Amino acid sequence: MNDLFSPARSALLASILGAVSLLNPSGAWAQSPSKTIRQADFIVAVVNSEPITNQEVQVLRQRMAKEASARGNSPTATELTQLAVEQLINEKAQLQQAREAGIKIEDEAIEQAELNVAATNQLTREEMHKRLAQDGIALSSFREQLRTQLMLSRLREREIEGRVRVSDLEVAQFLREQLQTQAAQVPPELNLGMILIAVPENSSESETKALSERAADIARRARGGERFAELAKSFSQTTDRGANGGDMGLRPMDRYPDLFVSATRSLNVGDISAPVRSAAGFHILKVLERRQANTLLVTQTRARHILLRPSAQMTQAQAVAKLTEVRQAVVSGKADFAALAREMSQDGSAQQGGDLGWANPGMFVPEFEQVMSRLRPGQVGEPLVSRFGVHLIEVTDRRNAPMSDQEQRTMARNALREKKLDETYAAWVQDIRGRAYVEMREPPQ
Repeated sequence: MNDLFSPARSALLASILGAVSLLNPSGAWAQSPSKTIRQADFIVAVVNSEPITNQEVQVLRQRMAKEASARGNSPTATELTQLAVEQLINEKAQLQQAREAGIKIEDEAIEQAELNVAATNQLTREEMHKRLAQDGIALSSFREQLRTQLMLSRLREREIEGRVRVSDLEVAQFLREQLQTQAAQVPPELNLGMILIAVPENSSESETKALSERAADIARRARGGERFAELAKSFSQTTDRGANGGDMGLRPMDRYPDLFVSATRSLNVGDISAPVRSAAGFHILKVLERRQANTLLVTQTRARHILLRPSAQMTQAQAVAKLTEVRQAVVSGKADFAALAREMSQDGSAQQGGDLGWANPGMFVPEFEQVMSRLRPGQVGEPLVSRFGVHLIEVTDRRNAPMSDQEQRTMARNALREKKLDETYAAWVQDIRGRAYVEMREPPQ
């Protein structure tokens, strides 16, 4: 499988990676708070006799500020400080409950978590240790962060995961609601049969009248019981001469001319319209099929990319500069994207000209998918740096495709489970917080 495809990760690993971010958005290594209260530090709050220091608050506040900035948000310093204090209070209370419940983290689990974090940051464990040392972060402090997050994760799994159940009845109800919502947003599909009696340019009024009468006669014959397909083969003046019986094919209603939709809107399946006039001539229309999609649709994107992996021979900056040149050549029409992908991409898709095929949402790693989803078909994005290297992405097409029954049920169950987990987690956090003794301290004057 292509490296871009997002690996299935457990909630445990996701929690660790979300809480222990080695590289912050500015490119500096995130600093971990010391357990020792420094001389210039002070206690902000006490949770069941365990202190929260100002240093801990400021470290978390800075990280939250960078994350908010990356999302385009701009909370005030006061708001960030309040959020950081509240998060630390919740974590302290939860850690105390984890210890009371006898939850312990084995050294093997720390080792595996360390390997996972290193791999996510595209480093070996040894390289990660060197980077930590260069930035003055003690390995013991880093491993303690991992232990903390693993304890919190195990507590949450034990207290929350088992409470959440999604029934088949809930899945069915969810799918019915989604289909109703989709029906209001997605036009129904329509299949029309058509017989065209062409009106040549510069036809006289009498010639046009005769052709109109001919079309009306054919319409009467069709309504009288003659087979529409045979009439189309005998009289239609379309390019295929009615070879397919006039069948225009099932398609979304908005892909038919407005004239045809208006002429057939009040007709039932099997009914035949009176002749309607267009620039081409007189059209006799039969409603062959009309249906609303009875399966959920998913927006799929087809894209291709060129991947350059930074190495001793090519730095990340050089890879970005190289792909910037490639983009300019492609956009200006001087180069073919697929040919360049086959020539230079360091990815398994290179032989296919960088083509990644049709992809459902969530199939690629988030940083790649966020950029891809913003591009229009035919648009080439700026070079993107991801955990795998530097990409140049072109979206070639986008479509709404039906989901299989299994995909619909899986999607519904996952969506309902996530919603219930969020609700249960929020209630659980509030319960833990409510049962904790919290004393807020005033800063020293």
